[in-house]
Amino acid sequence: MNTAQHKASLLGRLSSAVASIFGANKDERTGLLELMRESQSKGLIDMDALIMIEGVFQVSEMRVRDIMVPRSHMVIIQQDQSIEKMLSIVSASGHSRFPVIDESLDEIVGILLAKDLAHYSDETSRQSFELKDILRPAVFVPESKRLNVLLKDFRASRNHMAIVIDEYSGVAGLVTIEDVLEQIVGEIDDEHDAADAINIHRHGYHRYTLKGVTPITEFNAFFDTQFSNEQFDTVAGLILNELGHMPERGEEVTIHDYQFKIISSSSRRINNLQVTLLPETKSVRSSTA
Repeated sequence: MNTAQHKASLLGRLSSAVASIFGANKDERTGLLELMRESQSKGLIDMDALIMIEGVFQVSEMRVRDIMVPRSHMVIIQQDQSIEKMLSIVSASGHSRFPVIDESLDEIVGILLAKDLAHYSDETSRQSFELKDILRPAVFVPESKRLNVLLKDFRASRNHMAIVIDEYSGVAGLVTIEDVLEQIVGEIDDEHDAADAINIHRHGYHRYTLKGVTPITEFNAFFDTQFSNEQFDTVAGLILNELGHMPERGEEVTIHDYQFKIISSSSRRINNLQVTLLPETKSVRSSTA
């Protein structure tokens, strides 16, 4: 078989593979992923496309609990708050959707969209404000729901947020369509992300995201580690020292019992990382997280 025939054959197999990703079993997905990597090595797809395809595979394996925003980090609105207080919360957070609660976090009465409050920007309109008039129904999903199924549900219902419930029907957290898509295309930044003072975010039991500029001292305090900060101050510096080059998105490196994956980077710096605790540290972190 000559080169042109080989490429044509590989492209045909590739197109069939992409169409069957979500329907394949685990062994079949492993074979499909090897095919994608072979295609990239032969120049049929670029590295960015391969990373995105790997993200699709990852989504098919993950569950809501792996990426949800835990209840302790949820920004909520209480239904008895004044509209001025609601507007203050919306302005400070920069989010577009907010769970609205009654007396406790386990009593979600609906979802408030920030854009719906825009109609009450002056004193006259606020006199007629009734939260029930603009409240949207909340969607509830279990922690165990697969992300590929959730993504299909989001697209079908046009909902962008779901409340995650645990086995006892309590609120465990929330998940958005952006959270799911970030597993495929990498972190989606906006103007508020740049001003976010929180460097480390938890996503599930053993997965975290953090900024490259996170000080090593902060990382050590959070994870109870002892990485040295004598040569470099940030986690990005630690990664660069370990790799010896500026990594591309999707590149991974394991240091001790922590696996670091580049979520986003430029030609000059590492912006965001995903951190996964490997089996040796999970039992320790579970008791401290």
